[in-house]
Amino acid sequence: MTFNWPWALLSLLSIPLVLGIAWWTRRRRRRSIVTVTSMAAVRAALPGRTRWTRRIPVLLLVLGFAVLGVGVARPAATVPVARNSTTIMLAMDVSASMCSTDVSPNRITVAEQAAIAFVKSQAGGPKIGLVAFAGLAGVQVPPTTDTDALVTAIQQLTTARGTAIGSAILTSIDGLAAVDPTVAPTGADLSSTPAAGYAADVIVVLTDGANTQGVSPQTAAEQAAARGLRVYTIGFGTTTPTRMSCTGTQVEGWGGGGGGFGGGRGNGGRNPLVIDEAALQEVADTTGGQYYRAESAGQLQTALADLPSHVTVTTKKIDLAAWFAALGALLMAAAVGLSLWWNRIRIPR
Repeated sequence: MTFNWPWALLSLLSIPLVLGIAWWTRRRRRRSIVTVTSMAAVRAALPGRTRWTRRIPVLLLVLGFAVLGVGVARPAATVPVARNSTTIMLAMDVSASMCSTDVSPNRITVAEQAAIAFVKSQAGGPKIGLVAFAGLAGVQVPPTTDTDALVTAIQQLTTARGTAIGSAILTSIDGLAAVDPTVAPTGADLSSTPAAGYAADVIVVLTDGANTQGVSPQTAAEQAAARGLRVYTIGFGTTTPTRMSCTGTQVEGWGGGGGGFGGGRGNGGRNPLVIDEAALQEVADTTGGQYYRAESAGQLQTALADLPSHVTVTTKKIDLAAWFAALGALLMAAAVGLSLWWNRIRIPR
């Protein structure tokens, strides 16, 4: 818990001061001499209370003043942002290397199945958008809660040449900016408005290779970090050489780009068929996300299932002053009520 006006906590010093004055005044006060004819009548009129119960109203009153003093300092609590306020951009690699059969029946089929399971598990929660990338990156489905639309788009993904991981991140940023006014699109000048903490929106990049063209992943990651967008990267596939095999509907191509099958060699001579784990880890570190390594269908599903626990870590502050004021008033009312009830005079019949 934090305080917007911490200096107001000095008001709590008045409590021991008032108590001290009351104690001192009571000691100096002269007791009135009252002549009575019957002590039995006086005892009958006085309320019957034990020694410790006489102090309960005082304690409640002091506690009420203390709670009000804390409330004056404007306490605030940091709480997680609700999941339905989050938007997830899922960027899926559809380069030709996704036809690799090291994960049966092939990488793209397994990736589609895992993505569909993830989308269905989030039904009724955050908005999800879909970006597909090979040599180019494009938004297939803008952020939506329409699970059926997302599932249909994932099932219709087809492979093409090239691997543009950096472009996929930039395209995801623009996809988020289109539905969230707090996210600046790419190309916007952010020098005067640096990101203050993490945004609620996140980007998930699933790839099986290395960047071969377009902007570098690190440059794109810096753009995401400047907007407070976390990027979670998933490196999918094994390191075992294997044959390529895709169905006719998986190789029709939706866009394309330069390079040969799988994109050729790019990114400083790296083999695009081998996951550039260093680059994916750097992207995650730069943006505050996390890198996952998945070599099987089960590991891929586990990685995607772990994402919601990270998506909800964004926080916001809630002002608690009203709650403290209400509690303080309730305690003081209870103190006055108990005092009046216990100090009532009973008239003997």
